[in-house]
Amino acid sequence: MVRTVAVIGAGPSGLTSIKSCLDEGLEPTCFESSDDIGGLWKFKEVSEPNRASIYRSLTINISKEMMCFSDFPIPADYPNYMHHSRILQYFRLYAEHFKLLQHIHFQTSVRSVRQRPDFSHSGQWEVVTENREGQEERHMFDSVIVCSGHYSYPHLPLKDFSGIESFEGKYFHSWDYKGPENLHGKRVVVIGIGNSGGDIAVESSRVAEQVYLSTRRGAWVIRVLSDNGLPVDMKYNTRFVHILFQLLPVNWLSWFGEKKLNAMYDHTMYALKPKHRLFSTIPVINDELPNKILTGGVMVKPNVQQIRGSSVVFEDGSVVDKVDVIVFATGYNYDFPFLPPNVMHKSGHRLGLYKHVFPPTLEHPTMAVVGFIHALGAIMPQAEMQSRWVTRVFKGHKKLPSNQAMLKAVECDTKDMDKNYIVSKLVPLQVDFVSYMDDIAGEVGVRPSLAWLFFTDYPLFKRVLWGPVTAYQYRITGPGKWSGARRAIFTQFERMFQPFKTRQVEEKQGCSVAGRLLKLSLTAMVGGAAAYYFHLQPPSSFTYLLSKLTPQRA
Repeated sequence: MVRTVAVIGAGPSGLTSIKSCLDEGLEPTCFESSDDIGGLWKFKEVSEPNRASIYRSLTINISKEMMCFSDFPIPADYPNYMHHSRILQYFRLYAEHFKLLQHIHFQTSVRSVRQRPDFSHSGQWEVVTENREGQEERHMFDSVIVCSGHYSYPHLPLKDFSGIESFEGKYFHSWDYKGPENLHGKRVVVIGIGNSGGDIAVESSRVAEQVYLSTRRGAWVIRVLSDNGLPVDMKYNTRFVHILFQLLPVNWLSWFGEKKLNAMYDHTMYALKPKHRLFSTIPVINDELPNKILTGGVMVKPNVQQIRGSSVVFEDGSVVDKVDVIVFATGYNYDFPFLPPNVMHKSGHRLGLYKHVFPPTLEHPTMAVVGFIHALGAIMPQAEMQSRWVTRVFKGHKKLPSNQAMLKAVECDTKDMDKNYIVSKLVPLQVDFVSYMDDIAGEVGVRPSLAWLFFTDYPLFKRVLWGPVTAYQYRITGPGKWSGARRAIFTQFERMFQPFKTRQVEEKQGCSVAGRLLKLSLTAMVGGAAAYYFHLQPPSSFTYLLSKLTPQRA
């Protein structure tokens, strides 16, 4: 019987894992190498080896209602898109509220995690740590949850850039970037058009002489703002949209999404148009980049072919001279150097984990990796859902399939990802946010049933179907049910609007006839779509509900 749990890392994944352990009556001990919680979101002026690093101006591109934990809403007066300092404040509130800090050993690094000699019988692990004085300690645990993240090891592919050794300026990885202070009047080349590359190009263009943004394959760029200024994820990350993605061809959806994006700024004209379709990889989220391209502060260039002294030659033959700084926004390698090799099963480019959580080859399911996931959505609710499942398995409430069945499932997942997404060594996995959350919620027993809600709580049904897929939905029912979940769902837009209430203005009253007709049409559409969806994938609770509603004969 599992009782003691080692949690490695006190970032958001580690914090929610500690809480999930406590919820299941387990005894967690968390080891955190730094002096504070927060992981990635703890800003430091100097980047520390083997730790995630962020820049001074970083603001999250997921809105607060979509990133918060399921039973602890972010304060209503916090902005919808938060600076890293506000995110860290929220984590501290969460840790204090649920009394998590007393379970964390700060400035304690994990050196190794190994199976004990009697692992085949006990399933236990030996964890070797090093404290702030440099002393090693050995601990025995019934189980281990790894929450060390995957932004700690910068990928700096210098061998792919011919002539880099001749470069006369300064170059560094985005992991080392803290702000534009040292880029005043410089000519800067940023290599890589991910979210970090876009942010750094935009920010440095405010002080640099000129910024060039080099991209190998381009990117679709979306805004955090949607219609009427709503957060884009609150508007489009809904179950209704998710149902449409199950019913309609993805190529048509990509065409429709690309058409809407190009209506705002033509990606071909702005030299951004990528080689891939919109929904085959996670887009870049950056409201300012198109404006910086429009005003000339940022010039988009193709991949770098060669570096000659202070000149950078691009694949189209164009040359930029007198370059002072090159920033490599080239992503991260992932590694778990403290884990035993037999745990590191590989599948394609990724670490082969059952449902991205459990190593499939262990004799006992007493180790899990939480937070090693990639989707168009916040890591916090995904890590929380994973940890709730993990602790249910550790506690013995849930059983995993056989090792053979898990290995087969891992390979099937890898093939599906290769088919549906662009994956690589640096982006080894991607999942659909709603599908993945629902899948793991099904393992926990907390997946909301639209059919059940339709018959038992129609007002809540409407908000779960039409509204954003916030984590509160996974506290409506089942293990870990939270009495405040329903109210949190009904008030999520109130918390979204609260930060805007800084000046009293007259509100528009009523609803136009056209608006009412549109709502009626959409209601008819969703009714048909939902009926078809239930026909294809009838939830088990729907069958149960029908059996209860059907009169029983004597």
